Amino acid sequence: MTSQVSSAAEKADEANDAVLGGQRAPLSGTTGTTGGDGKEVRRLDRVIIRFAGDSGDGMQLTGDRFTSETASFGNDLSTLPNFPAEIRAPAGTLPGVSSFQLHFADHDILTPGDAPNVLVAMNPAALKANIADVPRGAEIIVNTDEFTKRPMAKVGYATSPLEDGSLEAYNVHPVPLTTLTLEALKEFGLPRKEAERSKNMFALGLLSWMYHRPTEGTEAFLRAKFAKKPEIAEANVAAFRAGWNFGETTEDFAVSYEVAPASQAFPTGTYRNISGNLALSYGLIAAGQLADLPLYLGSYPITPASDILHELSRHKNFGVRTFQAEDEIAGIGAALGAAFGGALGVTTTSGPGVALKSETIGLAVSLELPLLIIDIQRGGPSTGLPTKTEQADLLQAMYGRNGEAPVPIVAPRTPADCFDAAIDAARIALTYRTPVFLLSDGYLANGSEPWRIPETDALPDLKTPFATGPNHTLADGTEVFWPYKRDPQTLARPWAVPGTAGLEHRIGGIEKQDGTGNISYDPANHDFMVRTRQAKIDGIEVADLDVDDPAGAATLVLGWGSTYGPITAAVRRLRAAGAPIAQAHLRHLNPFPKNLGEVLKRYDKVVVPEMNLGQLAMLLRAKYLVDAHSYNQVNGMPFKAEQLATALKEAIDA
Repeated sequence: MTSQVSSAAEKADEANDAVLGGQRAPLSGTTGTTGGDGKEVRRLDRVIIRFAGDSGDGMQLTGDRFTSETASFGNDLSTLPNFPAEIRAPAGTLPGVSSFQLHFADHDILTPGDAPNVLVAMNPAALKANIADVPRGAEIIVNTDEFTKRPMAKVGYATSPLEDGSLEAYNVHPVPLTTLTLEALKEFGLPRKEAERSKNMFALGLLSWMYHRPTEGTEAFLRAKFAKKPEIAEANVAAFRAGWNFGETTEDFAVSYEVAPASQAFPTGTYRNISGNLALSYGLIAAGQLADLPLYLGSYPITPASDILHELSRHKNFGVRTFQAEDEIAGIGAALGAAFGGALGVTTTSGPGVALKSETIGLAVSLELPLLIIDIQRGGPSTGLPTKTEQADLLQAMYGRNGEAPVPIVAPRTPADCFDAAIDAARIALTYRTPVFLLSDGYLANGSEPWRIPETDALPDLKTPFATGPNHTLADGTEVFWPYKRDPQTLARPWAVPGTAGLEHRIGGIEKQDGTGNISYDPANHDFMVRTRQAKIDGIEVADLDVDDPAGAATLVLGWGSTYGPITAAVRRLRAAGAPIAQAHLRHLNPFPKNLGEVLKRYDKVVVPEMNLGQLAMLLRAKYLVDAHSYNQVNGMPFKAEQLATALKEAIDA
């Protein structure tokens, strides 16, 4: 979760595999005391749980509730929601499987884990879609009520995997979740279909017992969520309690587990669980407050960015205004208009939307107004994979406009880091009067981790003065306002709010004359303006690149964006096995940190893992003439730590 590699974390391997070995290693832990129910309580340092079922089975809600209780308990955690793109895929089919993976521990962790120690499969499709990820010896809880002929036939099971011996390598717990839920809710008199919907709460109760999760928060949540339907609320609470009681009384679950709070992993402070999109939303709100400017979002709904629009629409009390436009072009046009009017303009989208917004982004470059373009990347091209992650929009953000139209690029590394990245992007936009790309992705957007709520007095001051009067004196002594007279340090032009007396000026997309802003077709002026806009971006102040290299390694692994967690987990594994490797991670992709070239030249080998086909590696090779080796994946899923550790070890040994 933090950028520092703690010694405690280095000793605790993140996934349930031996370092680089192909042998499965058991979860580290000790046998504890006997619980109040007479069953053994085993203490573990970490657990990876995956809830999987049909899209209508409530797996995202179940996982989210388990995560919330885990966060309140004080564990470090990382999550990976994974759901289909279809609004409602056919029930019981492989395309309709939805899952939620949670990794929680008593120490600092960085990824949702490579493989689940526990799989909860609500139907045959969920089992078949996820069994390949489950290591031998893991726990599998299956809803036996769904393992009938028709549901099994839908996914190609000729015989029941619960009876044909194919699951002998696992600790399988057959539980008739539907039957037990219906029995628990008899007294409520609900229709069968309505009662069956609570089986996810039964499963949540069972897992909450197994891992000693708090229950009060979930019960309060259910009563609040269904406040207008109290009978439904109480039915869900009853199902949740029935699942807990089942775990406590059944002989099939002879052991429960404890994972202690991760108190040593966290600096002192107030924490909450937060997703990337929520952290980004809060960062935008904070930026508006720090700049003392109204925040205006012009947006068109698109997965996986829509949550930001939903969240910001709730915060009018912080001077936030949201506009749901009829299309992507209108969304960014409104945001740019708001920036012209003196607001902090923001537009949110994903890759397909960026393509539509490109002309207006070019206009923002020409107008030199502050504008934040939030791109929550997803699988492409075109419509691509709306609910899967990818980081393949880097070259689009860098070059996807006509003409020379340079735009700064900022990329967060973790869900919680989205807050800081939003403030950093706003700093650049306001200081240098430029549109700024913020490249998050679906993995960060939907994933979550604990976030230390910052002290407000520790946040930067983003206040930016507007132009208030004339800034240039003509030869005859007349004082006038020149909209393109630049700050000598930042090369930013003045920001004049429309309607300010004496600051009337021409603005538009046609090339401007230096200083006056008048339309100009002069070749020399155009050359000067193009080079000046580029120089402004090149001169943006960004922090030097930090390199983590305790052993003086010959190989550097360099990442950007959401690859931070898997890369760091892989580096920890390698170092624990005695393999020296250096690590660095880029926040700023345009401009690059000024010391990046010097850093790259210090190493014999540079490996760049990316969820694309080598976009950053190509930029590095072109700019710094270094042999940056790409390690790529574009399967819609984040890297696994074991996968990266193996690839990096091969690079070290080559």
